[in-house]
Amino acid sequence: MSSTMVTGSVETHHAAGSGFSLKEWVFTTDHKRVAVLYMVGAFAAFLIAGIMAILMRTELASLGPTVTDNPSTYNTWLYFHGAAMILGYQIPALTGFFANYYVPLMIGAKDVAFPRVNALSVWLFWMGLVVALLTFVIPDPPDIMWTGYPPYSILTGGNTAFYTFTVLLMGFSSIAAGVNFLTTIIYMRAPGLTWSKLNIFIWCTLAAFIIQIIFVPILGVAVTMLSLDKYLGTHFFNAAAGGSALIYENLFWFYSHPAVYVIFLPAVGLIYEIVATFARNRIFNHMKMVYYGIFGVLALTGLVWAHHLYIAGIPNWMVLVHVFTTLLISIPVGLLMIGLVGTLYKGSIQYSTPMLYAAGFLFLFLIGGLTGIPNAMSAIYMHLTDTYWMPGHFHYVMAVSMTTAILGGTYYVLPKMTGRMYSETLGKLGFILFFIGVNITFMFTLLMGVKGLPRRYYDYQQFPELEWMQQWATIGSYIILLGALVVLVSWLHCVFFGKKVGPNPWGSRSLEWTHAPSPPPPGNFGGEVKVPEDWSPYGYGK
Repeated sequence: MSSTMVTGSVETHHAAGSGFSLKEWVFTTDHKRVAVLYMVGAFAAFLIAGIMAILMRTELASLGPTVTDNPSTYNTWLYFHGAAMILGYQIPALTGFFANYYVPLMIGAKDVAFPRVNALSVWLFWMGLVVALLTFVIPDPPDIMWTGYPPYSILTGGNTAFYTFTVLLMGFSSIAAGVNFLTTIIYMRAPGLTWSKLNIFIWCTLAAFIIQIIFVPILGVAVTMLSLDKYLGTHFFNAAAGGSALIYENLFWFYSHPAVYVIFLPAVGLIYEIVATFARNRIFNHMKMVYYGIFGVLALTGLVWAHHLYIAGIPNWMVLVHVFTTLLISIPVGLLMIGLVGTLYKGSIQYSTPMLYAAGFLFLFLIGGLTGIPNAMSAIYMHLTDTYWMPGHFHYVMAVSMTTAILGGTYYVLPKMTGRMYSETLGKLGFILFFIGVNITFMFTLLMGVKGLPRRYYDYQQFPELEWMQQWATIGSYIILLGALVVLVSWLHCVFFGKKVGPNPWGSRSLEWTHAPSPPPPGNFGGEVKVPEDWSPYGYGK
């Protein structure tokens, strides 16, 4: 479909103003600049959390002290790695960076519904990052992992309040963003852009923010109760005084398992956009993927939290219910995967860097999904929980597969953001190193779990026979680091030295490519966008 099917104009020009102005960036309400602020913050969190992972992996490479002889220091690395990867990197990258950049452009809007609320949201996120980074300068850093389980989080000498404030700041940021983007999608679509014509990414983002608005307050209440117990002497989680730590675990996972889908949905939405573009194919059963895949996940997401608590002493009937619902939610997730494969079927696939990351996502998520099915069944879970199997599964299904979506999505959007093309050589080299590294690291992590190695331990003197597996997992982490450095170099090369490109180098049919210049100016489009009746964001072959 040519861009003439949508009224308006496409001109290649740069945003108003020239040169860098700190004041303009600090006080910006432009959704694209807000997206860049999210992007910088999220990848900074990814970098520091990644350094923590390298420190942990190096410590574990041999028996006995390697980097530190203080287990509390290891606990602080573990805390920051988990909290920053989830709250500071993956969720902000997907619902902050990509949502801000894509949503108004994909729906033909000039900006979001509440630009000032949008600016508030990103600065709350940055405040949360700063509080989290203070972990490394205060004398009593938090050491309670990203879960913050009591009674340890109440009894420890670590600063639990920093954990509470970090979560609350990130949470307020998410709620503000959720209200903003739901309003934008509902009320600011271009004339003619009906619900059935929305990109899959828009549907996924809509569902993710509905989950955030419903479940984030639950987590906020839980972490606030932690600090009340520790600093004001309440006894919500003190069994000796009539409370129960199980209350916290239920509240925490009532948010934190739905948070998995806050990450998964926008990530798979990005992969759909990449696959459709590089396979030159329509989305397989477009609206059925929305109704049965995305809405199916949305309907079940609040009914699966207790599979994290099978060994915590919950009633047997509750275990049975959650075995059933946890297996049930694999159906809509599986449908979304089938939709991706169906979109590839008979497509004219071009294996550019974003498409390589999309293929990597399919492989890594498949391993993560298959290793997750046993976890849903309580009889198997009880033998695997608290072993290395869990971080192996979790990193496959969430950490590295979602990171392939984020990195692939960033390569995909770079020409739109900068008006320049990245180096395919550097892009593909970074992907290959990343893909090899994650499979070495986390395949050995899964194997160590099968051997019964307990997770989260500072040392493993009781399992000396597994030292060689730890060393291979550490070598894999160094390869991941090398891949990340190549990715960073390729992005910087694109920004400063990349070849200039037109508004639609991918030949996409979606509005952000057919109708907005690269990079888009304030207001996004050269004129009013009106969508014809027969238009589709995936109208290939017409």
